[in-house]
Amino acid sequence: MAKSILAITMNPSVDISYPLDHLQLNSTNRVSEVTKTAGGKGLNVARVLHQLNQPVVASGVLGGTIGSYIEKQLDQTNIRHEFMPIDQESRNCIAILHDDMQQTEILESGPVLTPKNEADFIEHFEKSLENISVVTISGSLPKGLSTELYAKMIEIASEKEVPVLLDSSGDPLKVSLSGKHKPFLIKPNQEEIAQLIQQPIHDLAELQKVLATNPLFDGVEWIVISLGADGALVKYKEEFFRLTIPKINVVNPVGSGDSTVAGLASAIANNADDTEVMKTGMTTGMLNTMEKQTGFINAALFDEYYNKVTIKTLN
Repeated sequence: MAKSILAITMNPSVDISYPLDHLQLNSTNRVSEVTKTAGGKGLNVARVLHQLNQPVVASGVLGGTIGSYIEKQLDQTNIRHEFMPIDQESRNCIAILHDDMQQTEILESGPVLTPKNEADFIEHFEKSLENISVVTISGSLPKGLSTELYAKMIEIASEKEVPVLLDSSGDPLKVSLSGKHKPFLIKPNQEEIAQLIQQPIHDLAELQKVLATNPLFDGVEWIVISLGADGALVKYKEEFFRLTIPKINVVNPVGSGDSTVAGLASAIANNADDTEVMKTGMTTGMLNTMEKQTGFINAALFDEYYNKVTIKTLN
């Protein structure tokens, strides 16, 4: 049996989208068309991996009727899942699309978990690592869980020689970079790096210097910094690369970072070389922005756009 990628989402949600011509405050708004999807960064990763025909297992914590709805949605798309059940309700995240492309979001904070939940999840995670080639950890932590949780998960995976791709920010990222066991790959943006080192970064040359000299980043095999339409800056081991992507028709950029993580994870799981890892990540990120649905790619376009990604080695 082929090994799977384990895609972790600790704070999943049902993402509800309400399209309205005009949002009337302090009044009744009726919507005729509603979309509800199993949401959360790691679930976007899992969906894209599934579309790449890469074996994947979605995991994290889920509870209540919202949790059941998420599992049912994953079942309908044949995505395997092994979530740890909790005795609280998972969350809804509502986006109201109105008045000529304006977006108003109402985000529930989700469950408040306990140290016992955290200890149970660590045990659940350790058991989940059997027959896993790569772990992706995406997004924020629910309230009540310690900022050390991701670092603990990275340590457990490292001891089993399973690489971890971490896409998070703030304290959970900082703690994960401060430990003895480092994530195999991180995917912060320039602002998140500036937040980590607590000083502004003015340009790519300065960013490169920070990544090369700051001890926080020692031992991290891959650092992928998205530059949006300008591609990415990538540090692989001691080398730097500048990735450029073609001009594309952007339909929905939401979830493109998660789709990039899926591409990177897929290539790493398949033991691809460094060029293929970078180009695969860029391609899946691009393909997601060209689709209306979040965490969705048209795999038939993969080769065409893969060949349009260019890589330049920086000194």
